[in-house]
Amino acid sequence: MAKVITKIDSSCLKKIIRKAKLPQPPADTAYQPTCVFMLLFGEDEPRILAIQKSDTEGYPWRNQVALPGGHVELKDAGPVDTAYRELEEELNITRNQVDFIGSMGHFQTINHKDIQVFIGLWNGEGPVRFDADEIARVLDVPLKALVKTHIMAGFHGISPPTDALEYPLKDVVIWGVTARILHHFIELLYPFINKNRYLI
Repeated sequence: MAKVITKIDSSCLKKIIRKAKLPQPPADTAYQPTCVFMLLFGEDEPRILAIQKSDTEGYPWRNQVALPGGHVELKDAGPVDTAYRELEEELNITRNQVDFIGSMGHFQTINHKDIQVFIGLWNGEGPVRFDADEIARVLDVPLKALVKTHIMAGFHGISPPTDALEYPLKDVVIWGVTARILHHFIELLYPFINKNRYLI
């Protein structure tokens, strides 16, 4: 049984990311560069800020759970700038509300998007606002629930096939590239989960 994750430690997370072997961008230049932010918040019981895409017919990501982000644009100074711009455009969260941790590497989708994932600690301040035409709702995802599923489903130490890698949460299921990102993150935390009573 997974114990409660009790604290977010910024310096510990930065060390984990700095030492980790991170997924690299694809050699295939046909992939479209995209950036997202995985924001953790809630000091006493860490959570991840996610979004559920709108229930719009014909929308490629209809009802899917995702991390806030979007495509790299020519006006962006770099990938981090893209991630911050998209974060503010999608959720009204600004740069000065985020303690930047670093990059968690690159993850590819089946529709040829290369997603670079950045991690940050959000101060939890609002108001969070979003466009209902694109986003149905903002989700507050408890990290301890993800870790429990990860352990109980036997995901540790393996790379499950896409159709088997799922993290159910109440009335939604996290799957696809978002589940792959979360799997990688939990695997990075795993030594600390085992040895330090789920402190991160």
